[in-house]
Amino acid sequence: MNRHISLPALVVVVLLFRGIAAAENPNRVTILYDSFGKNPALTLDWGFAALIEYGGKRILFDTGNNAQIFEHNVKALGVDLRNLDFVVISHRHADHTSGITYLLTINPRIKIYVPDEPWGLFARGVGNDFYRKDPSLPADMRYYGGHPPEILEAGTPWPGGNFIPVNQKTEVAPGIFILSGVSTTPGTLELKELSLAIKSPQGLILIVGCSHPGVEHIMQEATTIDSHLNILFGGLHQIQKLDPEVKRIATVLRDQYKLEWVAPGHCTGEPEFAALKKAFGDHYVYAGVGTIIDLPGRTIASASLASDPWARRRQRSLHILRVGRT
Repeated sequence: MNRHISLPALVVVVLLFRGIAAAENPNRVTILYDSFGKNPALTLDWGFAALIEYGGKRILFDTGNNAQIFEHNVKALGVDLRNLDFVVISHRHADHTSGITYLLTINPRIKIYVPDEPWGLFARGVGNDFYRKDPSLPADMRYYGGHPPEILEAGTPWPGGNFIPVNQKTEVAPGIFILSGVSTTPGTLELKELSLAIKSPQGLILIVGCSHPGVEHIMQEATTIDSHLNILFGGLHQIQKLDPEVKRIATVLRDQYKLEWVAPGHCTGEPEFAALKKAFGDHYVYAGVGTIIDLPGRTIASASLASDPWARRRQRSLHILRVGRT
């Protein structure tokens, strides 16, 4: 038997397996929860959730406003949440966290990255030195009778959750970063929020929840990873902003940060949708619930580019929109 294989045949086999791997590990974002969309099989509700699949990783970002609706949309889209790599919860508001209840029934020990907030929803307690003590008081007037535990444990609606607090930019997987910011806006003052940034050959892929720290602050932080910003998903929190600010944000994203594509959702606001559509034209990506947006893939080796004339074209291709099942 001839046990040798020719070089051309070997190249075909390698490309074949590479194609199979790419098909099994798509690079895409699926919008699981939002209050607008085209798919009649899904339920619209205020809130946000998205499944990000990139480089073989499967990441759930936020979980929507209602656990039953989240469960319904996940099942209607044929999404399996049992084999996630990790979850990111952008911030503590109910319209981003309520689906955790369903998530933990099917994936109880999944790692969930959350903002590092004492006395938040995610069981982050504090040391007993956070309050001043007065030993002159009788024991029955002192906290814990004058003998507090070293750490005051915080409560949570999800006591079994595997919550991992994040308070700074953190690379949680190769080329995948969690960004941390703090709101300076009255009404949400000091609210901490996480965003997700993924390095791709065409620039940074950025997913935000509500942009409470300000989308400009988040974009600036993202440029410390990669100054080339490819696409932005999620809520920009412009729902109550007046037209001058709405137009300014659209212009800043396009002209100052040179953002190539924008896929806004959730609390971005209808006037901001219109302003971004006008500013970005055919680089505005519709991202209602049920939409699947293909992402640019990982860098292809130069030898492969040379041997496969379609590789360059695939590398340049960006966002093919599909609505329906994954």
